[in-house]
Amino acid sequence: MRKAIYPGSFDPITNGHLDVVQRAATLFDEVIVAVARDNNKSSLFSIEERVDLLRETLDTLGLTNVRVTAFEGLLVHYARQENAAALVRGLRAVSDFEFEFQMALMNRKLDPGLETMFLMPREELTYISSRIVKEIARLGGDVEMFVPRNVAIALKGKLGK
Repeated sequence: MRKAIYPGSFDPITNGHLDVVQRAATLFDEVIVAVARDNNKSSLFSIEERVDLLRETLDTLGLTNVRVTAFEGLLVHYARQENAAALVRGLRAVSDFEFEFQMALMNRKLDPGLETMFLMPREELTYISSRIVKEIARLGGDVEMFVPRNVAIALKGKLGK
């Protein structure tokens, strides 16, 4: 069984993330969307909220080979624990590449048997980021075109907008 992990903070999940998950689901027998517990970012949503939002969203897509978990510690350790063959990382723009390339090389050094696969979302989703979505929501803007409906509702509830 070919298993991949798509890690991230997913604070919150965007339509770009969903596109990458759907692409990965066609390439692997199982995709684990792994929410990072200790990502050195100050998250708007708690780990439990992020996992719940992801599960709700992915349930509506009917992807039977995708599951959501939370993890902490080194990603390569979690990948070994799950017997994953690959890590999936999304690339939106050239600016993402340098950081992602460094991470892929470091992960390869830590576990030479673990591959990293870069997937790009559809062109019309490449400009979407969780950070920008949160900023638009904080300022009272409509984010429903960038995130799933349940996430837009959760953002409104969290920010009181």
